[in-house]
Amino acid sequence: MISSLIRFLLCASLVGCSWTAWAQDTENTSARYQSTYNWQQHPGFASSGSTSAFSLRAPREKMYTFSLTGHWGLRLESGAEVYANVELASGVPFTGNLVGMGSYTNGEITRAAGTTPKPYLQRLFWRKTWNQGGETEQIASDFNQMAQVVDKNRFVLTAGNFSTLDVFDDNAYAKDPRTQFMNWSHWTYGAFDYAADARGFGWGVAGEWYQGDWVFRAARMTGPQKPNELKVDWDLLRHYGDQVEVEHAHTWMNQPGKVRVLAWRNRAVTASFQEATAYLQANPGTDPQAFFKVRSGEKIKYGLGVNLEQALSDQVGVFMRAMKADGRTETYAFTEIDASLSAGVRVNGAAWQRGQDSVGLAFMENRLSPDRRNYLAAGGISYFIGDGQLPYKPERGLETFYSWGITRHTWLTADYQYIQNPAYNALRGPVQVYAVRLHAQF
Repeated sequence: MISSLIRFLLCASLVGCSWTAWAQDTENTSARYQSTYNWQQHPGFASSGSTSAFSLRAPREKMYTFSLTGHWGLRLESGAEVYANVELASGVPFTGNLVGMGSYTNGEITRAAGTTPKPYLQRLFWRKTWNQGGETEQIASDFNQMAQVVDKNRFVLTAGNFSTLDVFDDNAYAKDPRTQFMNWSHWTYGAFDYAADARGFGWGVAGEWYQGDWVFRAARMTGPQKPNELKVDWDLLRHYGDQVEVEHAHTWMNQPGKVRVLAWRNRAVTASFQEATAYLQANPGTDPQAFFKVRSGEKIKYGLGVNLEQALSDQVGVFMRAMKADGRTETYAFTEIDASLSAGVRVNGAAWQRGQDSVGLAFMENRLSPDRRNYLAAGGISYFIGDGQLPYKPERGLETFYSWGITRHTWLTADYQYIQNPAYNALRGPVQVYAVRLHAQF
């Protein structure tokens, strides 16, 4: 164990290092790094009716995010793996705060905290695989994944500090806002209010059981002490986020695809929208963030979603996600969305002899529950949205991008987003967002 640690520390100082102790196709250490800069701008857009400090500003605005991350892994003598990630992040959103849209336009913005880059421990977790027979398959080296050969039938246990999305809701065509679609509605379910701190990470335990073409997953994760804040609530017996997912791989027209069904359930001290609306009606002219006044007692929030990915050829793949949450209580840790639909296509540049390039096009529609709509219509303000006496319409949008592979390890992406009814307000928008993203990984 000591000799392994010494070799790991020596190796981690080198770029993309790996060495083989057990087999040619098995890594015992890994050191990977990434850096992403995302610059966005929206021109001025039409706006009428009442607004608040939680409304997206109508005049032209700019925003940016920057991240630099180190991912290190070590295989223990027991065969288990341990991983640690440290990230440096900075950035400033539109309007100076993360407000004004149900589905934000930059997946990196939750980790930004001003213009001064700040380091933080992003992940620290342990993973163990128990092989259970059947055919073998090669797992490729990747971020937080060392190359190894495993049985197709196996059980995998992950414990520690990680993101729920590290284990659940994978999709080959819409998953990573650093390399694929940027909008929150495209790289996971918009209505998936998964338990996490304000940066999107938590502590917990996740199990995955692989059996042939099926995968069964379950996890319990910590949430924040107070909704949408950083401090962790460690009481996993009372306050938590549970999720269960079933995945099936298939072949259609000789092309691979997967279908996933995800159910989740949170239990936390949150506010009911019905109670918050009643408070506003009984106390006119009071603080419009009424959920602070009525937040008490544990409440349950739950949702169900389906995720589809399907290759149409070696270069073209399509995806679709749809989810419905109950929407009776305030947002716990993610978006102001209670029902979401996202669908799109991604094409690899090999189709035009540019294998490092890719192009994508996706559509989204987000809706609110009747309880949340009534609260906003009464003049209430939530964490991220609230324009006052809201005339409601679903938030709809389009995103398209072209990612140009400058080198084997560097990509420059041009991205365009068009969003109707931002923050579900029929009197505002549409908003157009132009983005340039530079990403490097090695």
